[in-house]
Amino acid sequence: MKLIQSNFAASAQRAARDCKVFYFCGPDEAGAHDAAQAIVALLPAGSERVELAGAELRRDPVRLSDEARSTSLFGGARYIFVRTAGDEACEAVETLLDSPVEPCPVLIVASSASDKSRIAKLLGDRGDALVAMFHPPELKAVTAAVRSLADAAGLRLDSAIAERIAKACALDTRMARAEIDKLALYLDATPQAPRTADAQALDAIGAKNEDDGFAAVVNCVLGGDLGRLSGELSRVREMSLNPVGLLLAFERRAAQLAQLAARLGPRGDVQRFVEGERQARRIFFRDAADLAVQLGRWRGRRLERLIARLVALHRELLANSQSAELLLAQGLSEIARAASIQPRGRAA
Repeated sequence: MKLIQSNFAASAQRAARDCKVFYFCGPDEAGAHDAAQAIVALLPAGSERVELAGAELRRDPVRLSDEARSTSLFGGARYIFVRTAGDEACEAVETLLDSPVEPCPVLIVASSASDKSRIAKLLGDRGDALVAMFHPPELKAVTAAVRSLADAAGLRLDSAIAERIAKACALDTRMARAEIDKLALYLDATPQAPRTADAQALDAIGAKNEDDGFAAVVNCVLGGDLGRLSGELSRVREMSLNPVGLLLAFERRAAQLAQLAARLGPRGDVQRFVEGERQARRIFFRDAADLAVQLGRWRGRRLERLIARLVALHRELLANSQSAELLLAQGLSEIARAASIQPRGRAA
């Protein structure tokens, strides 16, 4: 079974009933993650969750099959949730499919992968498997999703506030959900006792926007400005900026670039496109010049590699928190050097 974001919701219930292996991919990682959670919600209540990483399965391909055939400690239902990048888990999935025993549900969220990946090709023609591809959403769709999340949390939002949240979260629905949860907690809102959220309440929960401190280093690194790099990394240390928080700012910008690049196309005029987006107020006017430079450097396969590197760097920071600042500085230096190399045939 093959789906995309436009028909996923209508087919999710049937997929949860008929499929055992689910593969969620595409440049919209937030959309893929949300879809996986939608399938989890349709599985038997109280199912035990087993989490595996693609790197683990690359080292031990048999583990996925062994876990999928195992029974829960308490004899109840269970499912396996795999986070991977690209085709790290391909051999593990092949082993799983060759197993004669029917597995428990296996959900795979593959960042930096597409429906042309090796795993997708393994699963695409099977009746017991789902391949779902998610492209970056439009602002209108995310704004509608924000309002739906707010309704479920007992918040009344007008369109302007919902759109502001969507833009602030760089169209990432996972981040938007966290903002809605904070807003509901701040206003003591529940579905039984709804509250109206206005701009003042939104300002209160986000009074200090760390992105203001992150913007300069994000633009320096992704723009390949090696002359400013040392100073910006020194500023990061002096201000004690949170390494993971800073990396999230890079991930949000990469997601924004992926969305813009998808609309621009491989041969579009970057400057003209960005100016059109600015005039349509789909991008903040102060970001226009930096986005034009970054789109000139990060498109196509280069952008895919950037996203994969940021995901890998995020994992490294979480696994080595004591060395997070050093790992981040090294990773950002690598990205800046790559950005400084102008792609052939493209103007920044």
